[in-house]
Amino acid sequence: MNIKVLSMGAIALAMMGSTAIAASTSGGTSALDDPAKMSPFFTDAGMKTMKSEKDFKTAWTAMKPDERKAVLKDCGDAAVNKSHAEFCAMAKKMGG
Repeated sequence: MNIKVLSMGAIALAMMGSTAIAASTSGGTSALDDPAKMSPFFTDAGMKTMKSEKDFKTAWTAMKPDERKAVLKDCGDAAVNKSHAEFCAMAKKMGG
């Protein structure tokens, strides 16, 4: 009886742990999904139209270096880059 309870507990923990890891690595949010960080780069509230390269550069240089690094890291992810292609291209052009 005790071995069954321990086995079921171990299986339950393994399932919950793997689900949490999967959610944090594949379906998590990125810095590019944060409207507060991204709004300076766009002309509209829906964040569909990017600002000019000059205004983008101004917003980019206003970011902290660690924030720029996080954005570039997120742009390195294929799924994130696909959904934010125009922004990532500009961010990569600006560099770190």
